[in-house]
Amino acid sequence: QVQLVESGGGLVQAGGSLRLSCAASGSMGRINVMGWYRQAPGKQRELVAVIISGGPATYADSVKGRFTISRDNAKNTVSLQMNSLKPEDTGVYYCYLKRLDTGWAAPWGQGTQVTVSS
Repeated sequence: QVQLVESGGGLVQAGGSLRLSCAASGSMGRINVMGWYRQAPGKQRELVAVIISGGPATYADSVKGRFTISRDNAKNTVSLQMNSLKPEDTGVYYCYLKRLDTGWAAPWGQGTQVTVSS
């Protein structure tokens, strides 16, 4: 069983920056996808950014050029550097992990709240 633990959320003014981190533990396979989804109040959960182990990253159009995802395969962590934050970035951010050998996705963690004030 894989566990995902997010950290790093908070309250920031528009234009500010935050860095989110996620630590994964358990059997996650040699090749997997890790990343971030977010859910704003009253909206569906949406992809923010994902990155394949040893591969490229994919970003939502709304965060391209502002957010940067990175991962440390040795430590099984994934981070999201968020710059030039906007009020519409507000939401609960969830870490994501999916094994590419089995197609199995880890259960969602509790997420971390990001609030951007205008």
